[in-house]
Amino acid sequence: MPEICPVCGLPTELCVCEEIAKEEQKIKIYVAKRRFGKLMTVVEGFDATLIDVKDLAKKLKDICACGGTVKKDSIELQGDHRRKVEQALIKMGFSKNTIEVR
Repeated sequence: MPEICPVCGLPTELCVCEEIAKEEQKIKIYVAKRRFGKLMTVVEGFDATLIDVKDLAKKLKDICACGGTVKKDSIELQGDHRRKVEQALIKMGFSKNTIEVR
């Protein structure tokens, strides 16, 4: 008997929890200045219990061709990549209305 997802009640192969979670996130994208005047794009507002933030960070680093890290529940990318990150998140299924770019 297949395992059942405790959140949506569907078998784990058909689980749609992460897709639903993508539409409900309030994501903020902004640039912060770090040591020596370096710019850092910060993406925050993810619910780490529903979305794999480490996997998402890896995909964003590949798309932006930059380094970065995951700190707490936010993603930090080296450089100013606000527009690239916004377009990438929309392609991944996040709602455009819930993404705020500063």
